[in-house]
Amino acid sequence: MSFYTLKLRSDDVVEMIDQRKLPLETIYVELKNYKEVYNAIKDMIVRGAPAIGVSAAFGLYLGAKALSEAAEIRDYESFKRDFFKICDFMFSARPTAVNLGWAVNRIKKIVESGSEDVAGIRSIVKRIRSEALKIYDEDIEINKNMGHYGAGLLKDGYRVLTHCNAGALATAGYGTALGVIRAAVEENKKISVISDETRPFLQGARLTVWELMQDNIPVTLIADNSAGLLMKKGKVDAVIVGADRIASNGDVANKIGTYQVAVLAKENNIPFYVAAPLSTIDLNIDSGDAIPIEERDPDEVVCVFGKRIAPVNALALNYAFDITPNKYISAIITENGVLYPSYKKYIAEAFGKR
Repeated sequence: MSFYTLKLRSDDVVEMIDQRKLPLETIYVELKNYKEVYNAIKDMIVRGAPAIGVSAAFGLYLGAKALSEAAEIRDYESFKRDFFKICDFMFSARPTAVNLGWAVNRIKKIVESGSEDVAGIRSIVKRIRSEALKIYDEDIEINKNMGHYGAGLLKDGYRVLTHCNAGALATAGYGTALGVIRAAVEENKKISVISDETRPFLQGARLTVWELMQDNIPVTLIADNSAGLLMKKGKVDAVIVGADRIASNGDVANKIGTYQVAVLAKENNIPFYVAAPLSTIDLNIDSGDAIPIEERDPDEVVCVFGKRIAPVNALALNYAFDITPNKYISAIITENGVLYPSYKKYIAEAFGKR
């Protein structure tokens, strides 16, 4: 690929592409402390559940490094106490994406298990850095495995509709939903993509179309409210999306608008696939009803790129995600294979809990 989503440089600066500027500008921002990483997640410089998780891990490393260099940190308990405050702060950036909490907890375990003196704090910080880079590398490998399993569901000549962006831009690299499409193309299948624009933030128009064009994968942009018509006309062979959180029963939280696409696919007998790593599955949540739904600034609805399109003082709602019940989902594609209904059973088996 001609771009990268994010990386931790050797000089301990987090560098990431500013997804708010795409597709008109390709700008990489430099983040030098954990608060800047938090703001990048909160302000959607970086987005997509796996990429948010990796970003959080990098941010926690920067926070731990700064603490280790602070003169007031004189013992390990002080370091641990202050680091956990940073963890709580980072966790609050985006409440729906489960990979954020997953990454935070994975880093926290390194510090929880430590019983170091002041001199040993730096060794803990090095372990945090190594773990953050491991999360990054694992994400790319997971996505490629997911692509391998999912490619088998897409036949040569398929026209695949997707919603939002679940590509390399939403991950450390390669992508979830778009990773499956990439893998199918790598198998020499002729795949074309239909991309919903994805209001109000337009991730489909700005990001998915741009990303696929970089890889020369045929893509056509449509307005969100065109999906049903195209399905009825027989111009969609499959739908594939990513996920921000999956409940233990297979209900899926994804970008707002996913639910209606799933209902339309069911009505038109079109398979609806979800591609997500196992880290996106929250075994502590029984159903989608318990998944918190982020509500964002209404200005994102009444304004487009800073220009108001609705009357002054117009009321607006801006839910960032919706829940697709498992009955609308044909399969969930993971790095360990494809899961089919009944999801409660097969998700438990995927985690080794029978």
